[in-house]
Amino acid sequence: MELFNSLLFMLNEMSPYILLGFLIAGIMHAFISRKTFARHLSGTGWKAVVKSALIGVPLPLCSCGVLPTAIGMRRSGASKAASTSFLIATPQTGVDSIAATWSLLGPAFAVIRPVAALVTAVAGGVAVGKNEESSSAEPVSCAVTEEDAPQGFIEKCKSALKYGFIDLVGSIGSWLVAGLIVAALITVYVPADFFSVLGSKPILSMIAVLVIAIPMYVCATGSIPIAMSLVMKGLSPGTALVLLMAGPAANFASFTLISREMGRKSAIIYLLSIIAGAMAFGLMIDYLLPARWFSLEAMHAACHGAGGFGVFPTICSVILVALLMITFVKRYVKPNKLTGKMTKEYIVKGMNCPHCQAAVTKAIKGVAGVEEVEVDLSTGRAAVEGNHEAEELIQAVRNAGFDVE
Repeated sequence: MELFNSLLFMLNEMSPYILLGFLIAGIMHAFISRKTFARHLSGTGWKAVVKSALIGVPLPLCSCGVLPTAIGMRRSGASKAASTSFLIATPQTGVDSIAATWSLLGPAFAVIRPVAALVTAVAGGVAVGKNEESSSAEPVSCAVTEEDAPQGFIEKCKSALKYGFIDLVGSIGSWLVAGLIVAALITVYVPADFFSVLGSKPILSMIAVLVIAIPMYVCATGSIPIAMSLVMKGLSPGTALVLLMAGPAANFASFTLISREMGRKSAIIYLLSIIAGAMAFGLMIDYLLPARWFSLEAMHAACHGAGGFGVFPTICSVILVALLMITFVKRYVKPNKLTGKMTKEYIVKGMNCPHCQAAVTKAIKGVAGVEEVEVDLSTGRAAVEGNHEAEELIQAVRNAGFDVE
């Protein structure tokens, strides 16, 4: 019962803000064309780096979803510096995760988190720019087409709702659920003094969190309840920020793909920028800022029964759970559109969310001769029907930022 209450508390605290974030993200997606983003990211110099970071901070893209976006921009003429800045800033935060951070960790975390992402992204982009080759990349015909954006106001509103409450929920839903469950387990079953040794040594605890967070994949929103639970068990607020920054921004898949697309030196600078930025801002929180700004004592008491469940948060939680169930059904229960006629199968590597799945599907559909395609996110299997050239299809998928067999 205590586990269930803890889970409900965190869900009720987050759900109103998450739904608001989904709505804002949908509006941004529908009313601001991706060509606009690409145009502003296709420059060189420090201005392009700052602009890339400013654009990336509010975008609700996870670390895997941002990869094909940034690679497409890079192949459309964006510099390595601007692309790296975008890659560092975007997955760390977003309008949805900022709102959810406010709900669980308080306003100080909600303000510092995007500021840290912005500063880290600019520093990393500038560092890559100093090592960037003088020759700029030739534009590649993988830019966003006009058909990506609906034309009429009503169509844009429908697109905003679909993207915010279906596509985006499907993108981060599984990680959000996993984060809530892990956080509830930590809150209930981990002894209060379990992290006492690390809690008294912030630098050691930050290094330990980096070792765990960098290799794994976790989205910006899903990491929030885990960070809250760790703070309530004795880890410092600065260590929580390290998890919030390094967990979403870096993983092995990102490092490998960036190495291939922009060179190993750029990938190393990208990774070191995230580590250095996370450590610097974590230490600033622990040693320079007032501790009362990051106190979670009230939330800790509420988790253990001191707080009730309001009507409005409960309604929002019910809506969020319903959306999660709908996207789960859409993801795993799909009608088979293929007839079996001239069907070929490919294994696509690097897909981690519906954003990736949509990018691969679109890339394959653009190949001449393709009649129908089904991309399974869980297995990486792409079943393609039609009379097409395999080499052309493989190249199209690679242009989208993924590997294929």
